[in-house]
Amino acid sequence: MVRRNEIREGEIAVTPPQATDAGLVFIGRIHTPWTDRMLTPRQGRHDGPICRIEIFEPWVAALKGLDQYPDVEVIYWLHQSRRDLVLQSPASDKNLHGTFSLRSPVRPNPLGTSVAKLIGIDGAFVMVRGLDCLDGTPLVDLKPDRCHFTPIAPPQPGDFETGT
Repeated sequence: MVRRNEIREGEIAVTPPQATDAGLVFIGRIHTPWTDRMLTPRQGRHDGPICRIEIFEPWVAALKGLDQYPDVEVIYWLHQSRRDLVLQSPASDKNLHGTFSLRSPVRPNPLGTSVAKLIGIDGAFVMVRGLDCLDGTPLVDLKPDRCHFTPIAPPQPGDFETGT
């Protein structure tokens, strides 16, 4: 079960350093049926409800061609997540794990990712199935799912040689 802000036995929270501006720009907002973190699914499902991703101007033109892919990677900012735990104890196993060894939303930079099934695009709205975030979640980026690209050829002799 997702938790609010409690710290479980053995977990360690730290005081994060002062944030610096990385120039991050939210390009849209995600609209889902979920308004409470406790009711939001832990993982999106491709047979889940249709969610709408609203793209802000001037980024709407960047949707051109996205409809040729069946799946889209949605990258979003988990705006209600804690950012201070370095050791976490998931409810599913009670053992302590380092934050970077988990898919927990509690992270120093709470980016969420989902590979969602593309249902359609209508103007500035992208309809998908398979999200697991709150209504109003800020959108960071959209990308075609990498599985739909031809793999890059293996390295060839001389690819990494540098001139002297």
